[in-house]
Amino acid sequence: MIVQSITVEMPAGLYDRLKRRAEQADRSVEAEVLETVAAAVPPDEELPPDLVVAVARLATLDDAALWQTARSRFSEEKSMQLEALHLQRQATGLSQAEAQQAAVLATELEKFMFIRAQAMALLMQRGYNLSTLASG
Repeated sequence: MIVQSITVEMPAGLYDRLKRRAEQADRSVEAEVLETVAAAVPPDEELPPDLVVAVARLATLDDAALWQTARSRFSEEKSMQLEALHLQRQATGLSQAEAQQAAVLATELEKFMFIRAQAMALLMQRGYNLSTLASG
């Protein structure tokens, strides 16, 4: 395995969080950074490019922004549109345009849920208890 070395400048708060996590896991800061980057950037061929970028950005967010992402909800309007199209598909079928609209909305929902799940995973890695999300 070929290994590359880089120097990264980061805000002190982010470094402190990484250092605390490293200490809790009984490993070096370098190992913690490598673990975090590896978790945040899956192989490109597994995710669409927009999701690769979105997941990478999540790793740079502070805890408050991650909590906001984890607590976010999919657009009620889009949810209602998708549900209506699903019910129509079952009842009478969809036109080609409606089927395309349903596919676009379903893809948006999948991406939204994936990003939300990644935010939750990062919060868990940072040592947070996510049980409050179930009640909120």
